[in-house]
Amino acid sequence: MKDQASLDLGIETAAAASDPAAGTSAGWRDFVQLAKPGILFSNSMTAFGGFWVASAWKIDWVTMIFALLGTVLVMASGCVLNNYLDRDMDNKMERTQKRALVTGTISPQTVLWYGFILGVLGLATLWFGANPISALLGLIGLFLYVWIYTAWFKRTSVWSTFMGSFSGAVPPMIGYCAVTPELDAGAWILFGIMFLWQPPHFWALGIRRMEEYRAAGFPLLPVVRGTYVTKMSMIRYIVLLVPVSMLLYVYEYVNVYYFFAAAAMGLYWAFLCLKGYKVQGEEEVLWAKKMFIYSVNYLMLLFIIMIVCTTNGPLG
Repeated sequence: MKDQASLDLGIETAAAASDPAAGTSAGWRDFVQLAKPGILFSNSMTAFGGFWVASAWKIDWVTMIFALLGTVLVMASGCVLNNYLDRDMDNKMERTQKRALVTGTISPQTVLWYGFILGVLGLATLWFGANPISALLGLIGLFLYVWIYTAWFKRTSVWSTFMGSFSGAVPPMIGYCAVTPELDAGAWILFGIMFLWQPPHFWALGIRRMEEYRAAGFPLLPVVRGTYVTKMSMIRYIVLLVPVSMLLYVYEYVNVYYFFAAAAMGLYWAFLCLKGYKVQGEEEVLWAKKMFIYSVNYLMLLFIIMIVCTTNGPLG
């Protein structure tokens, strides 16, 4: 009996050693990572840009803080619930296998409640701290991201990226409508910029990680239709993005400096995209990485310039 007990103990010890999550408890960093801080930061920047453009440098700081806080909480809710729904498929992808939900550090039930509570807090913050329309936009964006994109299209259709772009384009509208409680031209232009930016951004990642998405069973465009068709689709969105981004100047939300900057950055992105037609294999993966990195920098720089060049600002 003693020998058998020793054998059982050895087996349990070996199993624990092979499982990094065994015997560990969740820390605050695990909960932060579930909310995908990288996504929160970039989208918070767009919400801030929308608020600033609508304010035209006449900032209500209290409303801005509530608007940004509410937006972050709603986006965090969507990301957490996305983790909850994707936990089975995340286990099949190298870049997502170490997430706390996949390793078992945090239970699915805890993650579900965490996401639900974040959503309620975020919508309440927008409703009472900003205005009802910003809260309604937050609710629409959350619904589209969690149920339409994650639970439905992401698993079944190459149109998943297109559908996900609707929810991803909501944050700057929330920021804008927290100041101007109506969906006027400014709100829709900001929506258009974010909507058109997302597919080429995400498809660049899709080409770079194509085999991982294939193994996980995601019917992403490059997986189903191939990289040539994906590149054709990417250039269409980028070409449309250039004039749409310049509409902020046409409607006098920003000055001429933004106009030229948006044109130059958009045209360079189109040029970079066209170079992808000449590469294959490892070069194609490197090209996709460059496209992805440029898309992130493009978005951040575009909104920084948008903020600085907003009408009535120091640049005129």
